[in-house]
Amino acid sequence: MPGHKRQSSMELLELMGVVKENGNEHTSFPPVFTSLSYDYVLVAKTIDDQERDAFIKQTQFINELRKKNFKVTKISDNYLVFYGIQAPKEIFQKYMYLLKVSDTCNWSSNQKDLSLSTRIRIVHFIIHRTCIHSGENLRDLLKAKVFEARFCLHERRRQKELKKSWARWSACLQGQPITAVRNYFGEKVALYFLWLGWYTWLLIPPALIGILAFLYGLSFFNSSPLIKEVCESDRVMCPLCDEGCKVWKLSETCSYAKLSLLFDNNGTVLFAMFMAIWTTLFLEFWKRHRATFVCEWKVSEWSESEEELILEIVNDSDCHPNEYKHSYLHSTLVLICVTIMIAVIIGLTHLLVVFRVIVAGFLAKKSSENSHSNIGAMLAGAVLHFLIITIMTRVNRIVAMKLCDIEKTRTFAATERSFTVKMFTFQFFTYFSSLFYVAFFLGRINGHPGEYVRIGGKWRLEECHPSGCLTDLFIQMMIIMVLKQIISNVVEYSGPWIHKFLRKRSPKLQRRCGVCYQKDESEAKDGDELCEMCKLKDWHKNYQLTHVDSFSLFNEFLEMVIQFSFTTIFVAAFPLAPLFALINNVVEIRLDAIKMLTLERRMVPKKTNNIGVWIDILEAIGVLAVIVNGLVIGVSSDFIPRLVYRYVYGPCVNSTTTDIDCMAGYISNTLSIASMNDNRVNFTHYQMVTPDGFNATSCSYKDYRNSDFNVTPQFWLILAVRFAFVILFEHILVICKFIAAWFIPAAPMQVKNDKLFDKLDRLKEELKSFKPDGV
Repeated sequence: MPGHKRQSSMELLELMGVVKENGNEHTSFPPVFTSLSYDYVLVAKTIDDQERDAFIKQTQFINELRKKNFKVTKISDNYLVFYGIQAPKEIFQKYMYLLKVSDTCNWSSNQKDLSLSTRIRIVHFIIHRTCIHSGENLRDLLKAKVFEARFCLHERRRQKELKKSWARWSACLQGQPITAVRNYFGEKVALYFLWLGWYTWLLIPPALIGILAFLYGLSFFNSSPLIKEVCESDRVMCPLCDEGCKVWKLSETCSYAKLSLLFDNNGTVLFAMFMAIWTTLFLEFWKRHRATFVCEWKVSEWSESEEELILEIVNDSDCHPNEYKHSYLHSTLVLICVTIMIAVIIGLTHLLVVFRVIVAGFLAKKSSENSHSNIGAMLAGAVLHFLIITIMTRVNRIVAMKLCDIEKTRTFAATERSFTVKMFTFQFFTYFSSLFYVAFFLGRINGHPGEYVRIGGKWRLEECHPSGCLTDLFIQMMIIMVLKQIISNVVEYSGPWIHKFLRKRSPKLQRRCGVCYQKDESEAKDGDELCEMCKLKDWHKNYQLTHVDSFSLFNEFLEMVIQFSFTTIFVAAFPLAPLFALINNVVEIRLDAIKMLTLERRMVPKKTNNIGVWIDILEAIGVLAVIVNGLVIGVSSDFIPRLVYRYVYGPCVNSTTTDIDCMAGYISNTLSIASMNDNRVNFTHYQMVTPDGFNATSCSYKDYRNSDFNVTPQFWLILAVRFAFVILFEHILVICKFIAAWFIPAAPMQVKNDKLFDKLDRLKEELKSFKPDGV
């Protein structure tokens, strides 16, 4: 049958090494309903006083579960009480029947047995919808410390198998057993790792091309006339601050000029164009691979909202639907709060600008070389930016959750989507506001001698180096991206490990008795039970692991999508970003696997058929990347001024000689002169003393102005070419993106045909059981 043929897309991923699936492995689950498998565990502190309110509520909640025919096994430790919970078979039979008769979820109802991961998801939903007499649910009881923790148990055998094939450092360069991950953690976690694996593999081409772009810039170190002009120049440049700063020689910044050319050359233009197309291809092929796996897992047409309705009915057959509601007042309030929050984040960017200006002025007074003051100010600003990011991440999370409470979303899935959009928006502005300032405003609004723009009337804004401003953006990005990845990975791995290590472990729980060990390793028969001590050991071991919640996977996605933004949006200024991202992600996949499987409590498995609102965010980032990279090349980079100089003002325009470099004299062409004879120039005589001890009568600054400080015709020509380039660049790439999206179908034809045949087979099966009236 066509439905049993393996998908070509899945085989391609196996060939590429993204996944490692067993070709003969079926995605159906073996029956796991045995008394050895507990669906859920609640933990509470031992309370001797039975009159205490916490003990009464604890007892009431357990009794409510028993009223629903849940089997609750209570085991006491020295200071803890563990409640092992098993749901009755009737609950799962109801669930399977409702799946079969539903409008959309029946696609996934053709399984005879439920996996433990599905059982956990059902029990998790029911337990959190169970209330005591006071109306409090489990979430409220956890906040009130009636219960200390709730978690689902790791499966010892499957945990061992996954650790061997997936969650180990030696498997970094191997594919992932995605179907096995799905069987254990659910579709949501499996799709995250599938997406991360595909993203990591597809980073290889841009990483290699980024290295070539970097080497292309490196090859000009000794031959570029621009570097030679800066390093051999006797030009006297204007002071960088008002007090204490003196004029300086352009040749002092020779090293800075070399660094600038590494990331501001013709190669970065082509690389930015490639990355815009790469983003589209990455997303379009991801949609195809996602469609392949969700078809294989029988969740293509699964509906999240209908699944929640089914679970509501399973929990309470007399339930009422949670109706859709919309409040314009609440929406307006949320919009205002989001705007205020974004304004606060942008305000912090202004704080960074002030900080950089103050530090640059201070270092310029102390340092004899002006390049040191510029780089020092950038480094200090980048470190402060990283500290602000760390603090604001916590603040953004709190504000996003409060705004979701104001919205009063109908379901948890809607809350999760709303929270994701708000949190990403806040984080995006937190990370990128400073970068946008450096890219598009630094050195363009600082004024000129005699009319400098000052903050508070005191501190002058920073200027760009004569070689361009793109190096400032590169340094800022490199520090934030690399520092964030290193610190995040260290904290992400060491935190759960230290937490597990420091947990107090009772010596009596170290060994499992031989009889229970045999039961656990063999196929347990219905009615088999582990002894109380061995149950307690398993539950205590899971309790010692790090807590996870509904947003644990969100944190992983957010980290990777922010990295994706760094890799694509300002890639014209940082061509090595894909390389750093690739190295990080190779480690990140195994780090997340080890953490989820061995250092954290088992995440509640969740069913889904996509990565949710993240795909819309990735699409938006792809469009923004085209716009921003076009602006970076057209506005921030010196690519356009160099192009105009080469073909309009350079020595090759009217020259017939072939031994002259067409870019000779470019740096001098970009500099204007301020004379001390002009009354508007207010530099002191002390500031005009050169490093050689001579009194300078004029100094140069980066701009296209004449002696009267009016802009020259060359300025307007360059401005017109900049805008023409940006418009042309963006339109061409957007058209290419649309063509690529149209050319690549979102789902392979084999997937669509398999779904068609599968539906036909199910309809034929239903027809066999049909009996006409009167027969």
